[in-house]
Amino acid sequence: MNTAHKHSKKRDTILQIIRSTDCHPSAEWIYNQVKPIYPDISLGTVYRNLALFEQNGDIIAVATVDGQKRYDATSNPHTHFICQHCNSVIDVETPQSFMDVYRTLDTEHGLKANFHSLTFYGECDKCKNK
Repeated sequence: MNTAHKHSKKRDTILQIIRSTDCHPSAEWIYNQVKPIYPDISLGTVYRNLALFEQNGDIIAVATVDGQKRYDATSNPHTHFICQHCNSVIDVETPQSFMDVYRTLDTEHGLKANFHSLTFYGECDKCKNK
């Protein structure tokens, strides 16, 4: 986390909550998790901290699903799958062959990619089998 910003227990709690889940939470979901711990917290505080975390590279915004921006604290290169029925966001391990693209960008084009954004849309296992 960027040390230029004031240390805050609320900020630390928000980031810990994001890091402790794999559900790719929305700001409202995070707010509902923090509210019992800090009853005086506002949704605006959550949004401001999410913007700060995103700016610092602590989290990424995955996509907007059902009108809500969804976040991920996993920083290693990976892909996402979004179910168009239940709106779940699922991490998908990026195959090694795709990771070769990073090397190709570097060795053949002199480019250094820090991350990629690849998202698949469809039906998750639960929705597909209903």
